[in-house]
Amino acid sequence: MMRYFNVTADCKPGFHYMVDIEPKLQKIKAMIDKGEYFTINRARQYGKTTTLRALRQFLKNDYVVISLDFQMMSTSKFRNENTFSVAFAEDFLDSLENLEEAISPEQTFLLKEALVNDNGRFELFELFRYLSKVCSAAPKPIVLLIDEVDSAANNQVFLDFLAQLRGYYINRDIKPTFQSVILAGVYDVKNIRRKLRTDDEHKQNSPWNIAADFLVDMSFSAKDIAGMLKDYEDDYRTGMDIGEIAGLLYAYTAGYPYLVSKLCKLIDERVSESENFPSRTSAWTKEGFLEAVKILLGEKNTLFESLSGKLNDYPELKNIIYLLLFQGQTIVYNPDDPAIDTALMFGFVKADKGYVVIANRIFETRLYNMFLALPEVQSSEIYRIACQNKNQFIIDGHLNMKLILERFVVSFDDIYGDQGEKFYEEDGRRYFMLYLKPIINGTGNYYVEAQTRNMERTDLIVDYQGEQFIIEMKIWRGDAYNTRGENQLLDYLDYYHLKKGYMLSFNFNKNKEIGVKEIKLGQKTVIEAIV
Repeated sequence: MMRYFNVTADCKPGFHYMVDIEPKLQKIKAMIDKGEYFTINRARQYGKTTTLRALRQFLKNDYVVISLDFQMMSTSKFRNENTFSVAFAEDFLDSLENLEEAISPEQTFLLKEALVNDNGRFELFELFRYLSKVCSAAPKPIVLLIDEVDSAANNQVFLDFLAQLRGYYINRDIKPTFQSVILAGVYDVKNIRRKLRTDDEHKQNSPWNIAADFLVDMSFSAKDIAGMLKDYEDDYRTGMDIGEIAGLLYAYTAGYPYLVSKLCKLIDERVSESENFPSRTSAWTKEGFLEAVKILLGEKNTLFESLSGKLNDYPELKNIIYLLLFQGQTIVYNPDDPAIDTALMFGFVKADKGYVVIANRIFETRLYNMFLALPEVQSSEIYRIACQNKNQFIIDGHLNMKLILERFVVSFDDIYGDQGEKFYEEDGRRYFMLYLKPIINGTGNYYVEAQTRNMERTDLIVDYQGEQFIIEMKIWRGDAYNTRGENQLLDYLDYYHLKKGYMLSFNFNKNKEIGVKEIKLGQKTVIEAIV
């Protein structure tokens, strides 16, 4: 059976193309060897379940590994201490029976007897007393893995369960307990209050203050991705440039596991043998990759639906994302800011050199599209004009960026020319992106070069039918600043191997001369538009 790229449930080495995560497993095992309790909290579809299942196999020679999934326990099991304790004990015993080297029946006899004789009084105290006896009699230390733990988090019984774990951990030199406990979910158990409703304030003091920091990087590096692509290339001999494709995958996803696998799956199953890419050889190219990006950004999936849902659920999160995307505000990373913490937890952003940035290009473009698709945004005059005129900008399948800038300057000046400096700073670049969106929609994509996004300058990269356009959007700060901008744009043209670049300047000077002009700078051409 040939392997394939998988984006549902966990990945299995015998069935799926996978990144080698053994180095990550070794780091996690080092924490377990030290007897640490910790949480693996990452955003949705970040490989948590795959990691836990691989970890179970990785540890089996040294530990008895009990693997549970709280998502499999119905709400009724958390009704009270008795129902939860019984359900947990039964799952615990079932997991033991499924192990290759199960603990002997004699070592679990007391726990089983307690369940048989349950009269509604088997609660957390009894559960942990018997679990301690099992841990004491086990031939090897027991490691407890619990996946989807936050599915039970909004529940007092769950918090009481954590309190018992904490108590046994603190007294582990007196009462035998698990060698290590690993809880996995989106929400960090140390900050479980994020998931509690306002009327549940009494539940906010999480007892999990003994949890160790989990610092293992679960994202994929370009090297990791290249290893997976090599396995694929060994099977299909496409002739792809593995280094180039791995670099593109990393550049657009920042190693987000689901996005990496999804793009690979799209190239293999959707782009390959399509009209423009008749073979795997033609699909596993930069052009084929960009086609996969276009497909991904245009589809619905559970990850993108989760992003959209969280923006509606957390207004403060929506505000941070807006400031980053459209106003280029520099947001210093502050771990005590609940909005920033929430954005990090859900995977929208990451901390980079002390600042908050959008997590990856795919998220960035999708988020731009979400904001620009809002009804109140698309009802604007500038968007309506772009929709009316969009066909004139495509000539023989090529995007005429100079004409786009010329028409934008005229339309923007007609509609917003009397607006003040504050409007230009906060909304000017947003309106150009809004103008551009219906023109390239369905065929092209754009993203912002993260290193240049700030209050004064943003570099927009547009991909259209295999061609790339670099547009530097900036706030006019005088001729000297403009010259620096031109030099920076030239550097980017060299990096992207392009001979022509574009500048869009928002100028507050009342004596400005609006319009578009062409500037020759050595061997390069810069088309500059001023509004």
